[in-house]
This record gives sequence, C-alpha cells and structure tokens, in this order.
Amino acid sequence: MSKRIAIAIDSLAGGGAEKVMLTLAKALLELGHEPHLLVMHDNCSYTIPDGLKVHFCFDEKEHNIDSFWRLKTSTRKLQKWVAQLQKRFGLFDLFLSNLDKTNLLMTRVGVSPLYCVVHNSIEEELKRQLKLGPFAYINMLRAKNALNGQHLITVSKGIEQEILNGTRISPTSIQTIYNPFDFEEIVESSKELIVDIPKVDYFIHVGRFAKQKRHDVLFKALKLTENKLPIVLLCHNQKKALKAVKKYGVEDRIILPGFQKNPFPWIKHAKALVLSSDFEGFGNVLVEAMICGTPAISTNCNYGPNEILIGDLERFLTPIRDEKSMANKLDEILQNPPDIRDAEIFKKVKVLDIASQYLELIK
Repeated sequence: MSKRIAIAIDSLAGGGAEKVMLTLAKALLELGHEPHLLVMHDNCSYTIPDGLKVHFCFDEKEHNIDSFWRLKTSTRKLQKWVAQLQKRFGLFDLFLSNLDKTNLLMTRVGVSPLYCVVHNSIEEELKRQLKLGPFAYINMLRAKNALNGQHLITVSKGIEQEILNGTRISPTSIQTIYNPFDFEEIVESSKELIVDIPKVDYFIHVGRFAKQKRHDVLFKALKLTENKLPIVLLCHNQKKALKAVKKYGVEDRIILPGFQKNPFPWIKHAKALVLSSDFEGFGNVLVEAMICGTPAISTNCNYGPNEILIGDLERFLTPIRDEKSMANKLDEILQNPPDIRDAEIFKKVKVLDIASQYLELIK
C-alpha cells in the first residue's frame, strides 16, 4: 500500500543532508510511494527527480524564521501550511525532519509520527558554535534542546552513542539508519567525460573549505610524503583555499578546480580520496569514493569513518591532527592499495534497503 511521506528540511542548498534526503525521496518514488519535500526556503542547488513533489513554505523576504521574536509566528505559519498540504494531498503517514531550523519548528507544529534525523555530532557542532559567540551558541542550543523527547534517527552509530552516553538529550526513541547510496547512479555519473580532469596521477579531497575539514593537516601531510602526487581540492571558496595553500607552501602540489556539480568522474580517476576532518556525521564521500572504485584514507574521527573503513580498510584510518601518520598512509596506499570491490559497508547502505528501513517507522 502506497505511503505518503513528508521530508522537511531547511533548503535544498548543496549540503550533505539535502543530498541524502533527495536520494531517499527518489528511492521512495521508485518503491511506489508518495514522498513530498517540505522545504522552509526556496534555495535549490540540486536537480529535482521527476515526479517528486516539492513545496516551499517561507518566501525570500522572511529571514530569521527561527529567531526568538519570530518563532511563534513562524510555527503558526508552518502549522497552517502543513494542514493545507494535508487537506490537498491527504494525511502524511510519516514526517521526517532534518537540520536545526526545521527541527526547531517541526517539533512545535504537533505533527505525528515525527522523526528528527540527526546528521552530525551535537556536541561538536555546539563547540564550534560557541567560538562564534554567545548568541550563535544559544540559537543552536535551542534547536538541539528541541530534540528532547523526540523520536530520533542518527546517521551513524557514533552519533547515537554520543546522545545515549550524554546528558543533554533524552529521546523517546533512537536508532541508526545509515545514509542511502544509489550505486548505479553514482557509477553512471562517474563515467561522464570531463576534459579538465588531470592527465597525471593525483589524490583528491572533496568537501567544504571549513575548519572542521582540517585542510591544514592535509597540507602538512603533503609536505611529509615520499611521493610527490598532487591533490585535487573540490571545494567552495577557492580564494580562501588558495590563501591557505600559499600559507603552508604546497602550491606545487595543489590542483584547485573548485566545486563540481558532478564530482564522481574526478573521484573515479584519483589514486585515492583523503579525508582529514576533526569530525564527520557519517563521511558520505568515503562510501562514494569506493563505489567509484577509488580507495580512501580518513582520520579516525567522530563519527562515521570507523563504521565505513572496516576490516582490511581499517589500516587506512589515521589519528586526527596527525600529519605524519596521514603522510605515511598517502604513501602506503600507492604501494599497497586495499581491495574495495566487496567493501563491507556496501551491504549496509544500498538505497532501496535504506528506504525500506525508513518505511518500517510507519509500522
């Protein structure tokens, strides 16, 4: 029997959570269900799959919809909007809420059954926000506290354990459902002909140029490697990245094409993908790299990489902020690459299996 699922999210800007939910929605469509994207703001960087219903609640002029002084008004508007959608299309069998702003609002709207999907470490995000000042911290803290008493889905066991072992949040229920990956789509996308791809061997890093990603550790590791392969950086904010490249004196080792809408051909042709983060929510790019046939190196950070690189692949986990260890692995992976054809994680992240796990929430 077809189910109607509402996936609520801040926007469809180019982030990991947005991509994950679009992949899930597409799979639900393929299984004969009726997913709807309930998007707070009309900011879209992705191609919307055919047949997927997308609705936008707030217009461009409505800023700070989660602020102290606007929260009640925004909640009432969202409540009315959801009621109108259900009157038009029928009642939703399941609500999935994603990201702080949406979680804060959706937990006040009073819909059921509602599950909040936690895509990142709560404690690490709060630590980072505290450095931006008390107002930024308090604003995020409100959103995190909204998860109290809610049904939670975490995208890695590490995040689940952080919540269960901590005292900040007491959920009504909590379980881990890994992010979904469409293997066929990724492999097909990796075949696209990109003329700018280097003709020489190279490593690759894919991710925002942000402190969490610790490009500084990566650049320091490059200076310590025996091999002299360059590394391709696929990121936004090329100007900021270039400034750091010059600071660490690795201009001769960096190729900086910037953000790519389709990163998979770049990943496919790399000798290895490397992740140098202090923390992750799951580490999607590690799985995507291996689906493309490219082995991966990652810091053994919280949370996710040590749930992805398991078995023989575990030898390519390095301590965080340890450039010497990372440099050794950048050399080792060239000399003794792992067999990733049947990586254990592949059995746990197939898109239709993950969609089925979400559908089980309705039961």
